[in-house]
Amino acid sequence: MLDPILLRIAKNSILSKFGSEYGLDKEQLLRNYPYLGESGATFVTIHYDKNLRGCIGSIIAHKTLLDDIVSNAVSAGFHDPRFTPLSSDELSHLTLEVSVLSEPKILEYENFDDLIKKVRPHIDGLILKHGGYQGTFLPQVWEQLPKPKDFLEHLSMKAGSNPSIYTKHPDIYTYQVDAIAEKFDEIQSL
Repeated sequence: MLDPILLRIAKNSILSKFGSEYGLDKEQLLRNYPYLGESGATFVTIHYDKNLRGCIGSIIAHKTLLDDIVSNAVSAGFHDPRFTPLSSDELSHLTLEVSVLSEPKILEYENFDDLIKKVRPHIDGLILKHGGYQGTFLPQVWEQLPKPKDFLEHLSMKAGSNPSIYTKHPDIYTYQVDAIAEKFDEIQSL
């Protein structure tokens, strides 16, 4: 189970856009929670009354866990191109989720039918890569798309293509996540 400090960091990162009193003391956080200084890939997902309101993340670890959460929380709240930036009026309706990703691994498969058999619903997040197309779905997306065929078809569309991309045998990577979520108002501020 993930440490609730991850949610507290994400919450304060969002609140810092509404007031400087919510800024983070990164040095203190790293002293108290040394693992935050390790490399990590995260996604921060925001829901407004159970509807997606923002989701931004990193597929590959390229900065510290602390910096990745801070960056992705701010981006999910204020820079997700699908949504307008958060307003302070929305905060009491939000649920915040932080997902920490494992390192992606290539999935070997023969064809689309074999791929359908090899993906593990509710366990694997998937990354599709082919030429200029790339997209990912966190394992949480299985809740909306529980059938592997539907999951893969929607992933191809998210990547900017369509299901015919699977005839070209795109690279498919799997990863897993540890996630923690809580209502925004119930998360303690730092």
